[in-house]
Amino acid sequence: MTKRFAPLLAALVVAACGTPATRPGAERSEAVTPQAAKPAPQKPPAWVLKKGGGYYQDDGPGDNPPDNLDAIPDAVPKWEPPHRFANNSYSVLGRDYVPLKPGMPYRATGIASWYGRKFNGQKTSSGEVYDMYGMTAAHATLPIPSYARVINPANGKSVIVRINDRGPFHAGRLIDLSYTAAWKLGYIGNGSTRVEVESVQPGQETLLAQAPPAQAGDGDPIARFAADPEPPAKPLPEVKDAGGHYLQLGAFGNRDNAEALKSRLARELGTLGEKLVVQSSGRLYRVQLGPWADAQEARAVADRLRETLDAAPVVVQR
Repeated sequence: MTKRFAPLLAALVVAACGTPATRPGAERSEAVTPQAAKPAPQKPPAWVLKKGGGYYQDDGPGDNPPDNLDAIPDAVPKWEPPHRFANNSYSVLGRDYVPLKPGMPYRATGIASWYGRKFNGQKTSSGEVYDMYGMTAAHATLPIPSYARVINPANGKSVIVRINDRGPFHAGRLIDLSYTAAWKLGYIGNGSTRVEVESVQPGQETLLAQAPPAQAGDGDPIARFAADPEPPAKPLPEVKDAGGHYLQLGAFGNRDNAEALKSRLARELGTLGEKLVVQSSGRLYRVQLGPWADAQEARAVADRLRETLDAAPVVVQR
């Protein structure tokens, strides 16, 4: 019996000798190297945009975020002169906005979204370059610049951000936070969440309670659009665009603000954004999409935008 199985045993011994021995705990030792012991960079997974999601299509986190996003400090409120043009009345997607005066109290409840790499490095409505790893935000009517505390009631987290951009212009959205601000509030993966927003003045440390929270949109004063009472910083030559039917998406008294909206919508509309133009007439700068050969074709595109942007662009002919 022993002789019969001797060759098989010899083969097993040879095979065993050719296999490296595994020491108890070896896998643990190899996994916990000095490199691995260091906290891994907080790189989120490639989030998939949910239907009706909180950030713009094809947008998302950057490739190399800072190692510790939670350690990035909040914005510190300080006195700054109001931006010369970013606080004038304007119109976007058929809705008129009148920014609040500096120092006015503000408190509202609504949906916060965030914007990331698709806008990183682009100019904001203030003219500053957007940094997705800064503590900033876009708001339709809070003064530029100003500061706001944003609270996530779901987890009790709060941040203070500096308002330096306009938006979001989707129906039902209250504020657009930078990637880092949204990360610190804990809703990056969800895309959007319900928040409380209140203005913060320099030296103010307590939450404002002058007014009860309002629903998204209720806290934004809306009035009939009026032309910018101040002359534009740079005259813009009349744009000689082709005639036809256009969709009017925005109107401003300042060229920079019109260009900022054009850039934002261009990134959101994809290839359709190539048809965006800024048309000037006197002291008014209109952001328009087109041209289309006839009104029926323009209205068909308007219907598509109604689903994408939750807005009803106006069809104009020129």
